[in-house]
Amino acid sequence: MSSEEQPVRPRRSTRSRRVGPVVAVTGAAHGVGELLVRQLASSASVKKVIAIDTIRGDVPAATWRLVDVREPALVERLAGVDVLVHLAVDSSVDHDDAEPHAGQGRGAHARGTATVLTAAPAAGVGHVVLVTSAMVYGALADNPVPLPEDSELQATADSAWMGDLLEIERLGAQAPRTHPGLLVTVLRPAALVGGGVDTIFTRHFEAPRLLAVKGSRTCWQFCHVDDLLSALELVVSGGLRTPVDDDSSDQVSSGHLVVAVGSAGWLEQEDVERITGKRHIELPSSVAFGTAERLHRLGVTPAGSSDLQFLVHPWVIDPTRLAKAGWRAAYDNESALAVAVAESAGRLAIGGHRLGRRDAAAGAAVGATVALVGTAALVRRARRRRHG
Repeated sequence: MSSEEQPVRPRRSTRSRRVGPVVAVTGAAHGVGELLVRQLASSASVKKVIAIDTIRGDVPAATWRLVDVREPALVERLAGVDVLVHLAVDSSVDHDDAEPHAGQGRGAHARGTATVLTAAPAAGVGHVVLVTSAMVYGALADNPVPLPEDSELQATADSAWMGDLLEIERLGAQAPRTHPGLLVTVLRPAALVGGGVDTIFTRHFEAPRLLAVKGSRTCWQFCHVDDLLSALELVVSGGLRTPVDDDSSDQVSSGHLVVAVGSAGWLEQEDVERITGKRHIELPSSVAFGTAERLHRLGVTPAGSSDLQFLVHPWVIDPTRLAKAGWRAAYDNESALAVAVAESAGRLAIGGHRLGRRDAAAGAAVGATVALVGTAALVRRARRRRHG
């Protein structure tokens, strides 16, 4: 038989030659979860992607398994999974603040995480990756800039969402002690931007003026969604399983590893004003926080006084472990902020409340803003009279 007559051997697919772990992702049909599934499905360091949600998403390269993560049936859906990424909480402006916070019982996000951390070891999953937020460190006037990754969590559970975040952190730290051999890695990203993310931070830059509180030092740090995805890819592929320093070695041996994610450094208020092209309005602390809380209680704005802390006081983190593993953010803080500004073009938000042409609450929000600006003007006028 001539060479031309030799039977053609079918080529093995690239997928069949892929090595690495089988990774499952919760919340896979929308938002950051969908973006992560797409990235991992094209990654040479991941063998297979299992997409978990209550509905099927539009990523055909993934294997879809439908289940509510709060249901015991999750154990069956995790069959054959090596690493589970649980996007623990929604950081959007529209997160449900009606859920009871940690002091009044678990909210839906914390209940889901509790089920995940029980179902995963029962299904033989050896590594669970939780994504929370650097907000758990708390935004305090005397915070060091930047905060070490293992700093004490000083945020307070004075909202349902923050209560869930702190409870999820507690569950993540407890799980390896309850289930020996389980590794839990917790990623705490800085303020997310890009990819259509919509939070109180991105809406802050949709306001006509940027809020500043007298006597405070505002430091801004961002994490572009693409950088969070690349950090997650590194973590699930085992990039941090090998200890990168003595401290993280202790953490790995205990089964609980904390990883901060964000652009290196931070921006001062003047940097933000230069990049956004917006000036600030400065208010006394009592006026800013008091007004924010009253407007939040009236339902005019989604951001209350506890949220305002994160727009005023520093909570900059130092992504040391990722850096030692060779990871670098593709976006610095300036370019990340520029993305947020570009995505917010043409939008107007007051106190986190986005105004639209047919927004029934727009009048109230605008009126509240006028009152806030008017109060600031009166304060400045009174101060000039006293010192004039």
